[in-house]
Formats: sequence, structure tokens, C-alpha cells
Amino acid sequence: MRKRLPKILVTGGAGFIGSAFVKEWRWFYFPKGSYSCRRGGLNLPYGLVIIDKLTYAGDLKRLEEVKGKFKFYRTDICDKTGIQSIFQKEKPDIVVHFAAESHVDRSINDASPFIETNIRGTQVLLDACRKYNIKKFIFISTDEVYGEIPNGKFSESSSIKSNSPYAASKAAADLLVQAYVRTYNFPAIIIRPCNNYGPWQFPEKLIPLAIKSVLKGGKVPVYARGQNVREWLYVNDCAKGIMQIMRKGKIGALYNLGSGIESKNIDTVKLILRNLGVSQNRYKFVKDRPGHDIRYSLNSSKIKKELGWKPKVDFKEGIKLTIDWYLENKTWLMEGF
Repeated sequence: MRKRLPKILVTGGAGFIGSAFVKEWRWFYFPKGSYSCRRGGLNLPYGLVIIDKLTYAGDLKRLEEVKGKFKFYRTDICDKTGIQSIFQKEKPDIVVHFAAESHVDRSINDASPFIETNIRGTQVLLDACRKYNIKKFIFISTDEVYGEIPNGKFSESSSIKSNSPYAASKAAADLLVQAYVRTYNFPAIIIRPCNNYGPWQFPEKLIPLAIKSVLKGGKVPVYARGQNVREWLYVNDCAKGIMQIMRKGKIGALYNLGSGIESKNIDTVKLILRNLGVSQNRYKFVKDRPGHDIRYSLNSSKIKKELGWKPKVDFKEGIKLTIDWYLENKTWLMEGF
């Protein structure tokens, strides 16, 4: 008797990291490129369900290479009736929750969508998961919940001290998941990734924004003097880490997911400029944003020791891969939004 694949429901699956996870799931279980091929005697047509509201940052083009291999619902995770209807129909075993408003600058301008989607939307999902007895809930949090750390690294036991409305909304959702684990014995795992980059990232984040600015003939805007430090993880490595945690992580656990690769924003911009073959002066300093965290840095030894994951893509290699992709997909970068 064949085992069946667990049915996985992915929220935000048309987003940047969510779509990378969807493609990683596809190739992990069906490595030969055929959706009907089997791995270890496992086979389940349409074992993947995606929910996405398709806001400005969502795009089904990210999923073209796996088109027809999943069921898709264009639904707001805050729509309790709609979400419960999907759960009743699909009966997922595992939920991987990416859907979120995620841009710090937008949260500073208006925190309302962040409070609504990131907190209330998460609660709607948690309640649906409890009602329909899902076996595992994977919550994608962020390293920004910890706040800034001028020296050292954040471990999973570090306290939460968020400094932007975006980070605070993710921290609230993170704590809500922890509360459900404690109160209801809810089968959740929390993942806190560092900054992701790579193909298909919406060009409001630093790396694709820098590439777009140069290709448009302008200068790259850099906050303050560019001394803020970020830890960078190539998106495919992040997707593989999430997959590993989903498969082998401990229920109720927290996992940092970082590369250990840190870079000042100004150094990141200069690396991009070098790879594009333009002047190192193609940037301009602009007024700093309010409450700008000086540095993020994660201790990710837990996932490495317990689950055997480690990133494969070096930052310089990842930047080159990213730039090459955007040069080949200029229309999406320049005109897609």
C-alpha cells in the first residue's frame, strides 16, 4: 500500500519567498521533472494548495514553471469564511504561512495593513487549523522581531524587541503562534529567516531596487551613510531550509535561518555596481528612515546541528546570479508593476 504525500497549503505562495518554497517542494518530491513521477513510493496529484491575495507584491508569473501542479485560491487570509471554506474543501495536513505585508517603509507610512494581515490574518489561519485538525503549522517570522544588535548574534532564546511597525506586527503574530502552542498544544514551528534576496524579488527591497535604479540610468538611494548591516540569504537556500524544518523540525520549536554573511548596505550597493560594470559613484545618500535598525545577525547553529542544513550560495555568487536574472527579465523588473 502506497503512502500518500501530505497535502500542503501555502499562504502567500505567489510571493517572493513563498514561490521559491513552492518550487522547492515540487522539485524535492518530483525530482525528474514529471509531476506524475514518484519518490519513495509517494504520489498524490495536487498535493499542494496555494492561497494568495495577489497584492502589488504577488505575481503568479513566479509560478509559471510549476503551472498546473497546484490548486490556487485568490483569497485574503483575513477572510474567515473564505479560509474556512478552503480548509473544509481541501483538508490540508500541513500549513506553511508566508502571507504577510513585509516592507518596513510602507509600514512606517501606514501600519494598518500590517496589523490587519500579519496579526489578524494569522489568527484566522490558526483558528482554521485548529478547527480542521492540521498536523503541522509552519510560521514564517523574521529576524526583525529581535530588533537591532550592534554586537553579537541573536539566538532563538533572545528576547523580542521590535522597532518598526512591520517588525512589531510580525512579532505579535510570532507571539500569538507561541501562545497557541502553549494554550492549545498547537502543532506549530516558527522560523525566523534573515534578509532574503534573489530572482523575482519585488523591486522595493534594496538589492532589486539598486539594480533597477542603475538600469534606469539613475543613482541608487542609500539611507543615511549606508552603515546599517544586514545578513543576507539567497532565496533558494532559504526555501531549502524551510523545507528541511517542515520535514524534520521539532513541533513547538523556534529556528533561526541565516547565512552568517553580513554586509553594510553601502558595501552591498558597491558590490552590485561592480557586477553591473558601472561607476562606484552611482549612489546617493538620502535621509534615513525613522527607527532604522543598525544591524541584524542570527546564530543559526541550531538548524545546522539538529537538521543538517547549511546555505550553499555565497553572497558574491548570489549577487551575480540575481543580477543576471534581472538582466534577462528586464520587462518584469522595469514594467511589471
